Amino acid sequence: MVDITQQNDQPLISVIMNCLNGEKYLRQAIDSVYEQTYQNWEIIFWDNASTDKSAGIAKSYDRKVRYFRGETTIPLGAARNRALDQSRGDYIAFLDVDDWWLPEKLEKQIPLFDDPNVGLVYGNVWLFFEEKNKKKIYRKGNLPTGKILNDLLNDYVIGSPTYVVRKKSLESLEYC
Repeated sequence: MVDITQQNDQPLISVIMNCLNGEKYLRQAIDSVYEQTYQNWEIIFWDNASTDKSAGIAKSYDRKVRYFRGETTIPLGAARNRALDQSRGDYIAFLDVDDWWLPEKLEKQIPLFDDPNVGLVYGNVWLFFEEKNKKKIYRKGNLPTGKILNDLLNDYVIGSPTYVVRKKSLESLEYC
């Protein structure tokens, strides 16, 4: 068996995907990870006691999707922590089952971690309004860069499907 924790000297990304009855968009979300130009990743799929077809969809993929199921539904933060406990990657990304990524997302973000002082990389996000068949960019203008804690305390601009965090940055924190 091939070890997926290291490919072509690329660090492993653990994509945390929590699901509670998310079958409607689930395949599109998972496919968007498989379509990444950066290929060294695993999906930690945490099924939060779904009653729809989500489990069958997640299990239909290969070994890069690591499926876990909770016995009962728990709050999202707790479910993310359980998924994080299963992660093997050097970096953590989050993707909800009703979101998807553009193909070059990880390829563009991971090189920014070459700077050892970088703990989090994020970007902008498109919002899609299905009922109106419209989309809009989440934030217009430049997003904060560098040491941005004060900016975030004043105006939180990070969309969860956009960020990747260095796992070591989480070691001293209670995850979510």
